[in-house]
Amino acid sequence: MQTAIAKHDQCFDVRLATTDADIQAAQALRYRVFVEELGGDGPLVDHQQRLEIDPFDRHCDHLLLRETETNSVIGVYRLMSQNAADLAGGFYSETEFDLTKLKSSGRKVLELGRSCLHKNYRGGMAMFHLWAALSDYIDRHNVDILFGVASFHGTDIQTLAQPLSHLHTTHLAPSHLRPVVLPPHGVALDQVPAEHVDRKQAMLQTPQLIKAYLRLGGTVGQGAFVDHAFNTTDVCLMLDVTNMNPRQRQIYQRGIS
Repeated sequence: MQTAIAKHDQCFDVRLATTDADIQAAQALRYRVFVEELGGDGPLVDHQQRLEIDPFDRHCDHLLLRETETNSVIGVYRLMSQNAADLAGGFYSETEFDLTKLKSSGRKVLELGRSCLHKNYRGGMAMFHLWAALSDYIDRHNVDILFGVASFHGTDIQTLAQPLSHLHTTHLAPSHLRPVVLPPHGVALDQVPAEHVDRKQAMLQTPQLIKAYLRLGGTVGQGAFVDHAFNTTDVCLMLDVTNMNPRQRQIYQRGIS
């Protein structure tokens, strides 16, 4: 467990998980979002207990957003440092992408994963509070680069051709840091030529969380991973927090919504 962090106001409370019950509350929300809403599944998903579990959970910090009136967990982020990844045998993202360049860069990295918000709290202030606490965590641990798998719902690449191609054309990570998708489930991002990319359509199909990171200067790795078990198409998203301009840094410090 890393250094504790907590934020509180009249409606929301954000803190790191400290007990098994806290982690199970995060896994229960993940089950509701990733399994019930999005149709995901996996070998460790516990349908009887309604928990979305994977082997990395016990090595990570879990940032929990609670609604104070009910004390219910309504938002989560899973945070994994390089030290934690060493204990776990690697980052979660390494099951889908080759991170050799990023890991050998000499930069301090933090993997963000399993981010989700209860459907009743999307589009409001809840995500603002979760991101603000995450920002404090990043500052406390002197993180240089954030990264992690970010998902599009569904596995039909032709349906996702416009947003994937737009990411390739406009937001490809620098070559010296760029993750590369692993076979056999990897596909190219550039599904259509750059001159045929419809930016408006692409942005409409891009999930809000991905668009939020792009506004901060986020970039993506080479290729996308088709995750049939979770019914998603995944990109490896990166954000170099040391390279943000003043406008981006203001958004970052105040929070994303």
